[in-house]
Amino acid sequence: MALQNIGASNSDDAFYRYKMPKMITKIEGRGNGIKTNIVNMVDVAKALARPASYTTKYFGCELGAQSKFDEKTGVSLVNGSHDTAKLAGILENFIKKYVQCYGCGNPETEILITKTQMVQLKCAACGFVSDVDMRDKLTSFILKNPPEQKKNSKDTKAMRRAEKERLKEGEMADKVQKKLSQTKDGKKSKDKISTKKKGNGSDEDHVSPPVSQAGDKDNGSGEEDDDDDVQWQTDTSAAAAQKRIQEQLSAVTADMVMLSTEEPEKKVVKKKSLVDGVKDNLNAGVGPKEILTSLTGSPQEKASALFEGLLDGVEKGFAKHLVKKKSYLAAVVGDEENSQMLLLRAVEDFCGKSNPNAVKEVALVLKALYDVDIIEEEYVVKWYEEGTSGGNKSSLIWKNAKPFVEWLQSAESESEEE
Repeated sequence: MALQNIGASNSDDAFYRYKMPKMITKIEGRGNGIKTNIVNMVDVAKALARPASYTTKYFGCELGAQSKFDEKTGVSLVNGSHDTAKLAGILENFIKKYVQCYGCGNPETEILITKTQMVQLKCAACGFVSDVDMRDKLTSFILKNPPEQKKNSKDTKAMRRAEKERLKEGEMADKVQKKLSQTKDGKKSKDKISTKKKGNGSDEDHVSPPVSQAGDKDNGSGEEDDDDDVQWQTDTSAAAAQKRIQEQLSAVTADMVMLSTEEPEKKVVKKKSLVDGVKDNLNAGVGPKEILTSLTGSPQEKASALFEGLLDGVEKGFAKHLVKKKSYLAAVVGDEENSQMLLLRAVEDFCGKSNPNAVKEVALVLKALYDVDIIEEEYVVKWYEEGTSGGNKSSLIWKNAKPFVEWLQSAESESEEE
């Protein structure tokens, strides 16, 4: 069965873990009784974790035709003749409205019906609750036919398992690609050296003479350096020596005085100057590693300053902005052990600066960094446990990060059970 990625925006991602079968349609009957049969509607709806009656009804609402789904036989029919491409476009709109999270775009959501008869989507990854437009015709059908609430379904476990496999395949592909690029670069460099030798003769013919030999040749030509005629002398008298000592002591004393007066001021503006330095370097187009090496201070101060500098002027949509700057965040993490904690504490430091919008989106930020493989679940859980057990455990950061952390922990426990 041919599979495709869920959501048109993810169609080019070879490692996207959420798949669904391609739609198969069949035209039945003729004349006024002609109908379109979506042959594999049950499989498509199952991949989307939605009832097949929802998707069938949505086709009828959008096409202005009668539609019917038989629960016993699994047959999905829409009146009229409709080609597969047209139905696939309508299904894409259904995915955007009723499947994908409005916050992070993850299709791992469930439909909720509130006490006030509103339809919402709750994301199992970032915890974001999306409000569905109640003007849509399908919402009335959903209210009359609410979905069954299922927990720990087999489909969810299969998605989690596919996520693990995708990460492993991606790591293996990266390693193979690195080896191929290294071997190609090595061959190119050898070919360049060999062609250079063949075209220009041996390397010995082009070696420049040593400095000493060059000097011997110049002396042999009859020309002498002008410095040989100059004689340097130092005044060794007691008065001259005392004067030199006094000058050196006064210079050192002046430096010590300057250090003692400037040091407190540096401590006061240290953090501010780090963030300003990051902004200046970003505006100048300086690379990630160069920015970190140019900063002074502890690794945590550098990480916090870089994180704050990257989000300068951003009022919302922090996660999407950080994904665009992921190369800078990857430079903070590097290959050192526990270096991911530096970045997580930088997130905590930034969100704790009375920034209500950043606190609200902390789960989206963590989810984005997790999806691009900058942070791993082990360190996220460790960071969360340290924060909730510390003196700042009542902060809104931990409350808003809780859904994402619980999602990580449940995915890990299910994979261990399997």
